[in-house]
Amino acid sequence: MNGLLFNIQKFSLHDGPGIRTVVFFKGCPLRCKWCSNPEGQAEKPLFMGEGGSAPDSRLYSIEETLEICLQDRPFYEESGGGVTLSGGEALTQGEFAAALLSALRKEVIHTALETSGYAPAEVFNEISALADMLLFDIKHYDGRRHIEGTGVDTGIILSNLKNALAQKIPVLPRIPVIPGYNDSLEDASGFASLIKSLGLSRAQLLPFHQFGERKYELLKMPYTLRGVPQLHKEDIEGFRRIIADSGIECFF
Repeated sequence: MNGLLFNIQKFSLHDGPGIRTVVFFKGCPLRCKWCSNPEGQAEKPLFMGEGGSAPDSRLYSIEETLEICLQDRPFYEESGGGVTLSGGEALTQGEFAAALLSALRKEVIHTALETSGYAPAEVFNEISALADMLLFDIKHYDGRRHIEGTGVDTGIILSNLKNALAQKIPVLPRIPVIPGYNDSLEDASGFASLIKSLGLSRAQLLPFHQFGERKYELLKMPYTLRGVPQLHKEDIEGFRRIIADSGIECFF
């Protein structure tokens, strides 16, 4: 069994607890306007580089992927880390994601699934049950605005999220804070209400950055947020405080 991956990033400190290896899957059903990994949207290899000659991804077997992940086992054990499946969206390659999570579980490696939650219920339920935790991206609390920013509705997403919580799977909601889209103080209150209604008590904020801007040029893809200033923690401290004041542990 092979999976199409565009990166395996070692020593990540921001994608789950401890030191982690992040496996980036190709394919995503969302089209977030701020996406920092636009190459992850397509379900087939794209070509980057100045001459457009370098493929952005390749096929990996379960054995090869597992071998790479296990190289950093001492760091996982020392830091309480592990492996995170990201993308793109790992749920678009459900069979490979399930097999990799199962293999990592046999090795007693902590696993996290970073997901938008947008997938058929049967796929989501099978794969989320194999992960030790979900890093669940919540782009917007308002369904109409969610469509405007990502191209998809929140119905399937919230249904899957509630299902995961009912199954007692640890979930950390993560909010990408995007200028002009969901960064107002009113938006902070909206997110706080949604998170509390789900019975969750923690949330992580992901300030907007421009790390992926150059990729759009290399891929000849339109990018509507070109030139928009990055957000820093101090820029959205008021946003964070509103969520925190509602009784939610909110952190960066």
